[in-house]
Amino acid sequence: MESVGLVAGWPVGNAAAAVVSGGGEVLAVAGVQGREFQLASVTKLLTAYATLIAVEEGAVEWDQPAGPAGSTVRHLIAHTSGLGLEDRVLATPGTKRIYYNNGFQLLADTVHEASGIPFAEYLSDAVFKPLGMDSSRLVDHAGAGGVSTCDDLAKFAAELQRPTLVSAETLTEATTVAFPGLSGVLPGYGFQQQNDWGLGFEIRDHKSPHWTGANSSPRTFGHFGRSGTFLWVDPDANLACVALADRDFGDWAVESWPPFTDAVLAEFG
Repeated sequence: MESVGLVAGWPVGNAAAAVVSGGGEVLAVAGVQGREFQLASVTKLLTAYATLIAVEEGAVEWDQPAGPAGSTVRHLIAHTSGLGLEDRVLATPGTKRIYYNNGFQLLADTVHEASGIPFAEYLSDAVFKPLGMDSSRLVDHAGAGGVSTCDDLAKFAAELQRPTLVSAETLTEATTVAFPGLSGVLPGYGFQQQNDWGLGFEIRDHKSPHWTGANSSPRTFGHFGRSGTFLWVDPDANLACVALADRDFGDWAVESWPPFTDAVLAEFG
């Protein structure tokens, strides 16, 4: 397939990619699908999904206190708790979008405390095992410490298009803008007047510049990781795409990822 073939030209040591249809069919692949990669912030998608399950199970509630004073589980997962570097409170909860890794560790700690199950085990039991993601694991930090393969994340991408572990209504809420109208910095791309996020899922909307394609729909959601990884789902195109690499995010990714995404949309959308 021509679009995924572009991965071979990326200036990285190793890369793998997969395109997944809304029906869960893997339409095209590139690279070694079973190779393990560090996920960095793509881990947040997995942590968020486990949290959705915890909410549906009744282990935690969206509006229960978590993080700094006045913050809730909903604030933490949407990057609106007000926490910033070194866990300093920089804003009143719900008033500013401050992207912060450790907010997701606090989120995982909340699930752990409520369920009585260590979060890595909870994530494995709730997400990895049911989806057959046998090569995936959380090594350390719940915001950036995941390890997985393209083959496993293709299964997760299929789940994000036709959920089986949570209700369609819950996933719709998670991929709809939470606390709309908030500005903030999109890591790697600078200040965004509308820095939209759902419940753990970054939402493309009309952000510019952005790591997805010029032709990605505003409803596209997902995440990218500093380790050179991304996963997006474009509901309007009925497609999802996973790409993993072993070179940290930088100019090469800024230059390579958007045209790659547009080529995937043109070929399969």
